[in-house]
Amino acid sequence: MSAAMDKALMAMSLEEVEEPFDMPDLPEYCSSGENGLSLVGRLLNPDCQKMANLILDMPRKWQKYDKVTGVALTKEKFQFFFKEEHDLIEILEKGVHTYNDWALAMERWVAKPPEDYLQFIPLWVQIRHIPMNHRTVRAITALGEFVGRVVEVVFDPAKAQSQDFVRVKVSFNVSRPLRTFKEVNLPDGGKETVLYSYERLQKRCYTCQRLTHEQSVCPLLIKRRQLDAANRRSNVLSDKSKSAVFKENDPLFGVISEDQVGIHPITGKPKIAAEVLEGMRQYLMVVNPDERKIREERIKSSLKEVEKDPIAKKTVLRLEPPPLVSYDINIGKGIVYDYEMAETNSRKDVTASSDQKLLSSAIKAGTAMNWESQLQSIHSDNVVCSGMVDPLFFQNCSTEYDSGFSEASPSGTKLKRQYVRKRPYVSRRKIKGAEVQNDLSKAKKNHGLEKGIVDKRKTESVRKNSPKVAKTNNKEMVPNEGPSNA
Repeated sequence: MSAAMDKALMAMSLEEVEEPFDMPDLPEYCSSGENGLSLVGRLLNPDCQKMANLILDMPRKWQKYDKVTGVALTKEKFQFFFKEEHDLIEILEKGVHTYNDWALAMERWVAKPPEDYLQFIPLWVQIRHIPMNHRTVRAITALGEFVGRVVEVVFDPAKAQSQDFVRVKVSFNVSRPLRTFKEVNLPDGGKETVLYSYERLQKRCYTCQRLTHEQSVCPLLIKRRQLDAANRRSNVLSDKSKSAVFKENDPLFGVISEDQVGIHPITGKPKIAAEVLEGMRQYLMVVNPDERKIREERIKSSLKEVEKDPIAKKTVLRLEPPPLVSYDINIGKGIVYDYEMAETNSRKDVTASSDQKLLSSAIKAGTAMNWESQLQSIHSDNVVCSGMVDPLFFQNCSTEYDSGFSEASPSGTKLKRQYVRKRPYVSRRKIKGAEVQNDLSKAKKNHGLEKGIVDKRKTESVRKNSPKVAKTNNKEMVPNEGPSNA
């Protein structure tokens, strides 16, 4: 069985192409009847427009909650089914629609869509600064053709016009940029700049004026930045190379080539230090031409020899310190990750940690038992134990129950904080004491009044203002019945 299957697999070839499926021409396999009342559209900026949200939000935006059903065809294309013909026509007559501030391309469903299907959107354009002597239908149509194919022109010269623009409806190709102005040469030799603005369009790329992407990802802007960076790098390299070129009046002109004194591509520093070049110039400053030629040959030969040795180039030509030579093999050596050694070390660490946990738990258990025995003896002798407690005993409390003056917390038990008395300042205490005395005196007076004791004393202010009144003697008073006969 396996041998026959292997032969069959060997006989198969990847180049073989399966025959396509023929869709039956039957009513059960066709939905053109339902598509007759539908709109097909696509997202112009899929990066900023989510298909799932659009299917749910557009019926609400159109105020057709129960009359429209949306379907996502692809990541960019969608379809909305309408129940009534007039709802579909109403949506189409509104012109261009937007979602998440970016435009949508929508058209009515057709059985066989053309090549430019969903490539054009209807736009209303406002044209400003039209030349005064050229406000005609033909001139306005010609100016509107710079934006797209003109479908309708709203212009009536017989009526008053309070607006400073003329509206034109065009069929705009979404792959082209939007035009913001157009310079016009007038027949009399003048010039005029015509301005364009668009209705119902919210967002666009302000670098290329397209509706398909944001400005941050504009291809023209990215290309411009790359060109600017390349120009800056070339300018920097050219400036460095120009600074290394010898002039004709330089003594080293013709003796050292420009490649020998250029910029090092890795370090970015000159290959020969300025001090060394200045020393060579001083060495060549002789009057005798024969001696000068001899010295020039010496410089050339010495440069050739030095360039063969990398350490000599570093120390002699660039005047850099030589590299340090160390005989310690493991100097500055980092950690070498060996998985076998790491596994054995981790096992040791685990055993050590477990032993430490056991030891610490044993110590805590011992201290707890000793403390319980001491506490029982203290209570038996009726001795106050608060002053005999060692505060260090409560510093490392576990989450289990432990005797002592502690309280519960989310991370275990902890020692209760001691109460610290906070006394106010002396001046504040004096004021408070005076207030307490006044309150006590008032309380005494009220208490006396409740018992029938009348306080006849008056304040000093009342005594000063009130006149003196003679005291009356109750014994000498005459009763209402008249004087007594006794």
